[in-house]
Amino acid sequence: MTTRVGLTGGIASGKSTVSAILAELGAVIIDGDVLAREVVQKGTPGLAAVVAEFGEGILTPDGDLDRPAMGALVFGDAAARKRLEAIVHPLVFERIIDLEANAPEGSLVVHDIPLLAESGRADTFDAVVVVDVPAELQVERMVRDRGWTEDEARSRMAAQASREDRLAIASHVIENTGTLEDLRRRVTEVFEVLGGRG
Repeated sequence: MTTRVGLTGGIASGKSTVSAILAELGAVIIDGDVLAREVVQKGTPGLAAVVAEFGEGILTPDGDLDRPAMGALVFGDAAARKRLEAIVHPLVFERIIDLEANAPEGSLVVHDIPLLAESGRADTFDAVVVVDVPAELQVERMVRDRGWTEDEARSRMAAQASREDRLAIASHVIENTGTLEDLRRRVTEVFEVLGGRG
């Protein structure tokens, strides 16, 4: 039987690294952000639908979706964002259903969802894995790795669920405060507990 797992963590928690380690161990990773880009790639019905809705101005000279132009169009315009979501979300949902249906029997299917605590969908999974780090470490990483100011880092964190809210939905917590080897060891433990078979 397939086990469906929700994976989440605050910004700069190392969730992407955990996701990559789970993939190496043999988990099937379903990342909504990646799928949202896939369904509007050049030549897809998704991109054609977005162009039909918003016009040719959202294309690059090469015919790809101009993400900054699209972002500028929907940022701060709730109605435009809803029109875009009405096209993209059903396509992403179809891809998720397809990926789950085609996952090998008995596999661990991990849904990488940054805003799982905010979405209220934690109870739709067999297990929820939360990548956890103290807030100060999140800030330190964003300043160091992304070149943000401390204020930018804190405001980005404030826009997400609190650490407590995330931990409240966790069936498994992966603390990411040590080395990459520490992290790999802990991810492997959780993978095995969840019944993953590489």
